[in-house]
Amino acid sequence: MDKKIVRCDWAEHSELEQKYHDTEWGRPVHNDKQLFQMLILEGKQAGLSWATILAKRDTLRAAFDHFDPAIVSRYDEAKIEALLKNDGIIKNRAKVNAVIHNAKRYDVLCEEYGSLDSFLWRYVDFKPIVNRWEHTAQVPANTPLSDTVSKDLKKLGFKFVGSTTVYALMQSIGMVNDHLLCCSFRNTQ
Repeated sequence: MDKKIVRCDWAEHSELEQKYHDTEWGRPVHNDKQLFQMLILEGKQAGLSWATILAKRDTLRAAFDHFDPAIVSRYDEAKIEALLKNDGIIKNRAKVNAVIHNAKRYDVLCEEYGSLDSFLWRYVDFKPIVNRWEHTAQVPANTPLSDTVSKDLKKLGFKFVGSTTVYALMQSIGMVNDHLLCCSFRNTQ
């Protein structure tokens, strides 16, 4: 008899969200380029839905050189103008500029902390926080910890890193396991 797959209810809206939920969301990430990409994508989500970001993720990756901070930090005004004409990305000048700005700040962060991985994961002693939510309504939008990480990123000069964005980042990279107790994917991390 096949066991019925149960997902966190936010992931039941589309195949794209299901795939992201089942294969990525909440799984610990320690690769700096992946972490930087998720930091940028979560910032791009501000004011939008995650479904919108997922639908544009491949185009965003291509447009922003796979979010390689060394490349993105050297973008000039001509590159910015080209990006703002790309219909496949979120064409918000402030968000485009923030990607470039954050790529430059990435180097500063790495000089001080060694890596984005070390910077982020030290907040949880390099072990995911495992929450025990029964319903999506119980899952917070932010926490005192995301407040702290947000403030520290802002002190380092990062943009689009508010507490809600940071909490979403913490969930997406597995620093926090917020899969519901009923979710079939809760213990696959």
